[in-house]
Amino acid sequence: MRISLQIPFFNPSPDQLGSKLADVARLADEGGFYSLWLMDHFFQMEMIGRSEDPMLEGYTTLGYLAGLTKRIRLGTLVTGVIYRPPGLLVKEVTTLDVLSGGRMYFGIGAAWYEREALGLGFGFPPLKERFERLEETLQIAHQMWSPNNGAYIGKHYQLAETICTPQPVQQPHPPILIGGGGEKKTLKFIAQYGDACNFFDRMDAETMTHKLDVLRAHCDAIGRPFGEIELTVLGTVMPSQDTAGEIVARVQALRALGFTHVIFNMPHAYDLTPLQTIAEQVIPVVEGL
Repeated sequence: MRISLQIPFFNPSPDQLGSKLADVARLADEGGFYSLWLMDHFFQMEMIGRSEDPMLEGYTTLGYLAGLTKRIRLGTLVTGVIYRPPGLLVKEVTTLDVLSGGRMYFGIGAAWYEREALGLGFGFPPLKERFERLEETLQIAHQMWSPNNGAYIGKHYQLAETICTPQPVQQPHPPILIGGGGEKKTLKFIAQYGDACNFFDRMDAETMTHKLDVLRAHCDAIGRPFGEIELTVLGTVMPSQDTAGEIVARVQALRALGFTHVIFNMPHAYDLTPLQTIAEQVIPVVEGL
């Protein structure tokens, strides 16, 4: 069972933030966490803070963290498809995969945060169009990560050439994690284009099982082995409330449902004690599950 970390806040003072992030990244890297994730937002999410709260740009920050670490994998959970042109986005992920020695995930989703999208001028198309753009972006990524350097002509994106040199260190490409649990579009895209799904652990067990069954059916429909999909789940750990034993029990319950990778959103990551506790008392217990 893989245990990973997501950093949701960037609240140390700006003059200390770089060193504080470095401490977190190095501890996670050395402590056995499988991967390290950032949200790809520009405003803080309003359900956990104020839009005006500190937020760093994801890919710049991942580049910084890649230079500080040696083994831990890196990714955004997840990039909104409307934030960057697909060619630029795929090139950014490729660059980070090369410079990190093959440690990148490509996390992508249809985008949902209308306030930041309109606030910074990205535009916020209707949901139907955002899913169309998501599918085209996934197709472009697969083409750029292939020997096909030709044109891509879609409804929303037109690329005259899809040259991407150097290619990623990971072959055939960095694993593509598609966020969300929509049964008609998102789970179908995961089966067709993705390598990993991500659900929230606030879903009950029955809902999670149903979502996995739908994903399995989409895989069966196109003849893809369901076992090729990495099954990840995002949960939150509060060090003042969750003991190591309780965290282990949560992980065991998720493994029983079929999940193989738990990403812990840790609001208090800059207090290194909870990270150390998970590294010493949780990861060694559950890694063999």
